This record gives sequence, structure tokens and C-alpha cells, in this order.
Amino acid sequence: MQQSCMNGSRFKKSSSADAQRIKKEFTTPKGAPQPGTVRGGTGTHAVGRWCSAPLVADDSLGAVMTCVAQAIVRFDNLTLGYNRHPAVHHLKGEIVAGSLLAVVGPNGAGKSTLLKGIVGELRPLQGCVELIGISRENIAYLPQQSTLDGSFPIVIYDFVAMGLWAQFGAFRSFNRKARQRIEEAIATVGLHGLENRPIGQLSGGQLQRARFARVILQDSPLVLLDEPYGAIDANTVRDLAALVRRWNGEGRTVISVLHDFEHVRQEYPETLLLARELVARGSTTEVLSEENLQRARHLAEAQGEVSGAPICQANSIAEHHH
Repeated sequence: MQQSCMNGSRFKKSSSADAQRIKKEFTTPKGAPQPGTVRGGTGTHAVGRWCSAPLVADDSLGAVMTCVAQAIVRFDNLTLGYNRHPAVHHLKGEIVAGSLLAVVGPNGAGKSTLLKGIVGELRPLQGCVELIGISRENIAYLPQQSTLDGSFPIVIYDFVAMGLWAQFGAFRSFNRKARQRIEEAIATVGLHGLENRPIGQLSGGQLQRARFARVILQDSPLVLLDEPYGAIDANTVRDLAALVRRWNGEGRTVISVLHDFEHVRQEYPETLLLARELVARGSTTEVLSEENLQRARHLAEAQGEVSGAPICQANSIAEHHH
């Protein structure tokens, strides 16, 4: 069990820099915060594909749930932000293992920020993110394509093989079984025959297929996808969406930040609607109601830019109510 909390102390550095770096693409934003302190923790309420709860955020996320399924991620009064200005604040509840969850909301709602908090790229301004039964090093995290330097001199085969770095390290050679896994992952995403093509020569759809192949090799029980279908062709969206369904069918938890509401309605049984704070969560059909979407838009307009949000007092333990 791991827990990243704001507790007034400095965050400990990872003992394995290589394991942390494979979670990122070839470029990392300057000044990105370091992962938080890791320690044990406990909690109660559950959110997940088999649970039911109020859809509007008058109650904290998961506050009245009685589902007994095992959680994989827990939020305890979680506030995340930049330069002490909150982008997501006072989030509570749990995500049940095996969930297929879409995270949606207006631009600047804190969707990508939430994934960064789960994977440990952002230090909580307040509260905790707790992982149950998985370490951060074993999360499969696919950030937005814009974080990838397409000019990096690497071919598809080597790019996909990076998904095995956590197991083999950056400099060990792969054994026969590992090479077979790499070849199978490349074939699964439809890139067989292109193994030696530089990534700089790939279309947007081909590059995203290669990134999904790398996730296959990570073989993680928790997959985080940040806008996985942005600026790619319809055929690639269809093929990769089928792969996401397969992952979830294998019992993996998949959390995806998405903008296409129609795709969410077709593919994701559960949705979390954010506008810096929780607006609604639960059944996708109910969460994506016009009333909830309008409320999210109004909240986003009222809150403005993250840099204009009130500074969060990290030592405050008072809960925030709306």
C-alpha cells in the first residue's frame, strides 16, 4: 500500500530513478513536482463499477457507499494544484479495482492533474492519494501525445520495448521470451512490419498504436490514459478502444481522461465529472445529463484560470463544502 500525502515534510526521492522515468515520455516539463511521501494508510468508502451513490457532489465522492469490492485507488480530502493554486480540490472516495472509468469536464477542470496526482507526478497540496495493492512504479501511465518528442532517434521496436524497462532496466539485453512479447505487442496494435521505422516518420495514429503497445508490455493492473484518442483517425480510435475493452475484461482498472461524450457513453459504464471539484459521478448515462454538464460549465467559468484560484493552505485540515 502506498500513500502520497501533504504532511508538512519534504517529499522523499524515489530510490529508483530509472523506474520513475519510464512512466514519462522523452520530455518532462521543467519544474515538475516530485512524487510524494510513500507510507501506509487506511480508509473506508468505495467507488466502482458495482457501486451506487448520489450523482451530485453535495456529498463527497463515495461518502455513502457500502460496496465491499476492493479499492485500488483512494482519495482522502485530496487537493492538487500548481504553485499552491488548486486545480482539483477536496476530493474524497475510492475507485474499485476492475473499474472502467471516464474522467470528463471542461478545459482546465483538473482532469489531467488528477492522473498526475495518482501516478505521483504532483505532490498533494492537501490530503492524500493512496494506492492499494500496487506501487506507483507499476502503474501504466499514458500522458498526452504532446509530451512526446517525435524527433527522438528511436525506431518502433525499441520504443515499444521501453515498456519492459521496469523489469529489465535500461541496459540489460532482452531474452527470447521478452523479444517475443515485444513482437506480439507490436502485432496486436497493427504495426507488424514497421518495427524498424523511426517514430518521427509515423502518423499520429501509428504513434499512438506504438504507445499502446508499450502499455501492453507494462502489464499493469492499473492503466491511466490521458486523452488517448486526440488527433488520431477513426480506425485507430476503434482499434484502441477495443484494446481498452480487452484490458478491462481481463480485470484491469482503466481510468481515461476523455472529451468525446459520445465515445464515453458508448464505451464507459462509469464517469467522473470534474470542474476543479467533483460535480457528479456514477452511471455514465446519469452523470452526463444536461443539468450536470451545465453545472460543470458554470463552475469552470466562475473559477477561471488555475493561477487565479485561491492559494491552498497546506496545513489546513478543515474540509471544504459547497
